[in-house]
Amino acid sequence: MTQNNQSNPTDMIVQFGHRALTLEDVVAVAKGAKAKLKDTGDYQTYIQKGALFIDRLLNEEGVVYGVTTGYGDSCTVTVGLDLVHELPLHLLRFHGCGLGDILSTVQARAVMACRLSSLAIGKSGVSYELLQRIETLLNLNIIPVIPEEGSVGASGDLTPLSYLAAVLVGERDVIYQGVRQPTADVYAKLNITPLKLRPKEGLALMNGTAVMTALACLAFDRGQYLCRLASRLTAMASLTLKGNSNHFDDILFAAKPHPGQNQIAAWIRTDLNHHEHPRNSDRLQDRYSIRCAPHIIGVMQDALPFMRQFIETELNSANDNPIVDAEGEHILHGGHFYGGHIAFVMDSMKNTVANIADLMDRQLALVMDPKFNNGLPPNLSAATGARRSINHGFKAVQIGASAWTAEALKNTMPASVFSRSTECHNQDKVSMGTIAARDCMRVLQLTEQVAAAALLAMTQGINLRISQDELCQSSLTPSLAKTLDQVKADFELLTEDRPLESVLRQTVDKIQAGEWEVCS
Repeated sequence: MTQNNQSNPTDMIVQFGHRALTLEDVVAVAKGAKAKLKDTGDYQTYIQKGALFIDRLLNEEGVVYGVTTGYGDSCTVTVGLDLVHELPLHLLRFHGCGLGDILSTVQARAVMACRLSSLAIGKSGVSYELLQRIETLLNLNIIPVIPEEGSVGASGDLTPLSYLAAVLVGERDVIYQGVRQPTADVYAKLNITPLKLRPKEGLALMNGTAVMTALACLAFDRGQYLCRLASRLTAMASLTLKGNSNHFDDILFAAKPHPGQNQIAAWIRTDLNHHEHPRNSDRLQDRYSIRCAPHIIGVMQDALPFMRQFIETELNSANDNPIVDAEGEHILHGGHFYGGHIAFVMDSMKNTVANIADLMDRQLALVMDPKFNNGLPPNLSAATGARRSINHGFKAVQIGASAWTAEALKNTMPASVFSRSTECHNQDKVSMGTIAARDCMRVLQLTEQVAAAALLAMTQGINLRISQDELCQSSLTPSLAKTLDQVKADFELLTEDRPLESVLRQTVDKIQAGEWEVCS
């Protein structure tokens, strides 16, 4: 069982081995929680059975895919028994061709947790010692340097996972104590002996979906927080615009009972202190970006349960090839490395997230424009008198939000439909799950930037309403008032033009850390 201290992930211990992990477990490890591998005698024996079965099969029959043969299209190439011990090293070395940005330490730790979860199921033919080494690296915070590009998502994440395999044997680079340095140097400092991979262990380490699954876990965590934040921002936009809370009435939403959509409406309704049902509202209809917000944010909220199911099933699966059934003594060849489920979730999530970016961008447009913002100054500038003519409020921030939104929407093209036949047409249909996951992370980043702009702007708008005696501070719910106080601690009322890059970056960082008070 996982020991949990929600205030500090580094105080948590996540258990691996004969238990199902949640995506929250992966996020905790990614953020610094310790890993604890099951260490009972029965479990160690169970894991060792797979490695010993490979050894016995090699001795008795002399032919095992990926042990005495080449890989993929090269499976008909025979490898002599005198070269078997070198083959895993060649596998990880020739895959050392990743490019692009380097995964962050948080992302790389998530990758390690996902690979450990899969291998700890005991269907991959690896030794207990290999699992222990991943546990040790996590707990010493020795993190492989993993380039993010180079995977087609089947056969799994071969190239990026080769960087984890390489570190286990003492090769390539790691991040240790915040510094990138050769693995061999770190091992020497800490008196760690490089692992000698057993016959199938290189293939088992690399031939799986750990990178895309790791990114999916992190994306889900940020996505579910975004739904709550976007609901809070919608309520703040409605208050800024003197909007109609009847749009979120519970009787209204009972008529269209999507549960996630109704949850979003309930959160907004609570923030707006909407408790009475109108007989015939005198304030008719706000624009769609306010009125239809539950129908937009709610799509993602309703999709989260199936997304969790897909991600956590993948997380708790043996997703390499071949599968080793040590107890029944079978080597089973299949395609469990195929990341189709993660690709579908990530392509779906980036669509719903980008729609939330578009929603918030439209809300920003309403509050900036004196034609629509119901009596507020242009661009929410707090400048007065003669100073008003030379101050511009959030004008450029809104332009930036439009740019971030456009880029987010551009990245919604599904990656999974761009399969490319590769590796001599052995890998002739591939998932592109890792590209989908990377796209989703980028869309999240852009959307969180829009949310940061909206959080500052809506706080400014509410403060302007209060200063104009059009909104009473005491009418705000305690939770929404807390959000405003948090923003005010970082952001003074925007009266005279000043650069906002620094506070925008700080606001994004706090969104990604989940620090803002949001709907709950």
